[in-house]
Amino acid sequence: MFETILDEEERGQVGIGTLIVFIAMVLVAAIAAGVLINTAGFLQTQAEATGEESTSQVSDRLQVVSQSGNVTTEMVDSTNTRVVDELNITVAQAPGASNIDLSETSIELIGTQGQDTFQLAGPETTIDIYTGSSTDVVLTDTSDRADVGINLDTDDSGVYGYLEGGDRLSLTFTTPSGATTTAELRVPTTLTSEQTSVRL
Repeated sequence: MFETILDEEERGQVGIGTLIVFIAMVLVAAIAAGVLINTAGFLQTQAEATGEESTSQVSDRLQVVSQSGNVTTEMVDSTNTRVVDELNITVAQAPGASNIDLSETSIELIGTQGQDTFQLAGPETTIDIYTGSSTDVVLTDTSDRADVGINLDTDDSGVYGYLEGGDRLSLTFTTPSGATTTAELRVPTTLTSEQTSVRL
């Protein structure tokens, strides 16, 4: 019923060969498992980073609370004209946003006079946080409010140009994480001599 192996030397060789093949298979399996584990760890880290960045781009944005402009008389096309020479935009953190550094936030102005893009920390802007520390320009809480002043007088370190009655302007804030907020400004058709500021 059972075959008897009489050659002991042959029997030992078969056992050693099987053992070598088994060890080789274990080594190959261990190396493959190590590669898979390393790849899985890398993919997990990359997925977490991508998820955090995506969440930041959606949630870490500004919310425009109010928008107004300073009204003054300037010479436009050889005529004294009532214009808006400075924008005052009050911003806050959007719900769910983390800390937002306004000095690293950029703004883009698009309107009939063209386009301008610049950092809020530039010479054409002022930032006043009046619910947080006056020396800090980082919004850290949803109750923080900051007034961003934008000088439109191109002759005085400003940008874009004056806004006249009936003009429209699109503002887009881009935070350091890449989240954007857009606000549309509309200047009233008539700016009277009694007005020193106007809601936009």
